[in-house]
Amino acid sequence: MIYPDKNENPYLCRMQNDIFQQIELLNIQKLEEPLQVLENCRICPRNCGANRFSSKLGYCKSDASYFISSICVHRGEEPAISGNQGICNVFFGHCNLQCLYCQNHQISFNKNSLAANHFTLKQVLTEIVKCLDAGCEAVGFVSPSHFVPQFKVIVNALFELGLHPTIVYNTNGYDTVETLREIEPFVDVYLPDFKYINSDLSKKYSDANEYPEIAKNALREIYRQKGSTLFLDENGITERGIIIRHLVLPGHTENSLGVLRFIAEEISTSIHISLMSQYYPTAFVRNISPLNRTLYQEEYQSVVDEFHRLGFRKGWVQDLESHENYQPDFEKEHPFEE
Repeated sequence: MIYPDKNENPYLCRMQNDIFQQIELLNIQKLEEPLQVLENCRICPRNCGANRFSSKLGYCKSDASYFISSICVHRGEEPAISGNQGICNVFFGHCNLQCLYCQNHQISFNKNSLAANHFTLKQVLTEIVKCLDAGCEAVGFVSPSHFVPQFKVIVNALFELGLHPTIVYNTNGYDTVETLREIEPFVDVYLPDFKYINSDLSKKYSDANEYPEIAKNALREIYRQKGSTLFLDENGITERGIIIRHLVLPGHTENSLGVLRFIAEEISTSIHISLMSQYYPTAFVRNISPLNRTLYQEEYQSVVDEFHRLGFRKGWVQDLESHENYQPDFEKEHPFEE
């Protein structure tokens, strides 16, 4: 294990070394008891029943390890999430959705057995502590829906170490209500996608015909847990609440309008919305129209206009050129830096 350079800040280094020593002393066997549910995995809407301790894996092709692509400081989230210091994001490998256009395709496609590394719990905790020492006040778990038991173990271990960062559950929205109820004590901030109101699109693009109904119920449950208020600290950083994300897809503005209308009519217009224009076509959709182009100005503007017409006043919209800034490369040590 690599310890910090004691010449940098002796007091800080002593604190870090204390934490690293505590990690070594954790009762891993007890902490990892929640992983036993993966012998018959039904934690996400795929409901596979796969034994993830065996070689016969389920839909997500993920085993019972900590299958993680990157643990890094990330400054590309919404300002109320990242702040100036960034958030420590834990990017899980693979996904329980298979969106053809995913910008994180290097790590999300289930056919890619090299999408992530098999970490131990101690390794995960060590990397998170490094990010917290770098100034992060929150830990985000990205695409956690098929790794909920591991998520619970990691958060419980942080608590046992006396660390209580803001915990952000950054999900694609394809979560069961039962699972969301189980994780309620662990999550401070929900950052869910709401991708589709149209089941034909969700089947065609993400292999999930029932996504709209699953996501609607998930949003209702998340709203029950957190309400519409976004609680911020003195620096304007989110400590508790919900931010719903929606990525506008080229050629499918009606889907986006329907998503906004559902949230306005059945959730709340007081909730924070992150309306994203950052879509860019990867090589995997070069022959799939209209996904093989970026958004037109009039497409995104029509969705922004509906956002305001429906009475939403809280959230974020992006510049149309934002797609130029959101192209991670997970083959790099830090996927989001040049």
